[in-house]
Amino acid sequence: MSFAVNLALGLLFGIGLVVSGMSDPAKVLNFLDLSGTWDPSLAFVMGGAVVTAFLGYRLVLRQPKPLASASFHVPTNTSIDSKLLVGAAIFGIGWGLGGFCPGPALTAVSMGAVGTYAFVPMMFLGMWLARMTAARRVAASA
Repeated sequence: MSFAVNLALGLLFGIGLVVSGMSDPAKVLNFLDLSGTWDPSLAFVMGGAVVTAFLGYRLVLRQPKPLASASFHVPTNTSIDSKLLVGAAIFGIGWGLGGFCPGPALTAVSMGAVGTYAFVPMMFLGMWLARMTAARRVAASA
């Protein structure tokens, strides 16, 4: 049941990315180009996402447990550290240069967007390198 629920929600999320234009790197890059061909429409998409997430968390976390899992998986670390700041900077630079972030990039692959054929493998390589680096830190500290 959990797989089917996750698949359905992932497909709904992907459809939302396509409808909102978030899977179109040109639209994203135009949003970031304040001095050129600025397109403010993605501010409404992001604002809607923030409001939806805020209300969704408030509603869902009132339940004793999720529908498709034994417990909620909510991050417990709320500290702002160098890993968070460096990761956010790398994410922002990559988003600004390529016009993609992970969710929309995977959606754009399914639509045949040529730029994703370079971006997505490098994204997975970066994720793998981050896991290997974290595993080495844990092993070194033990």
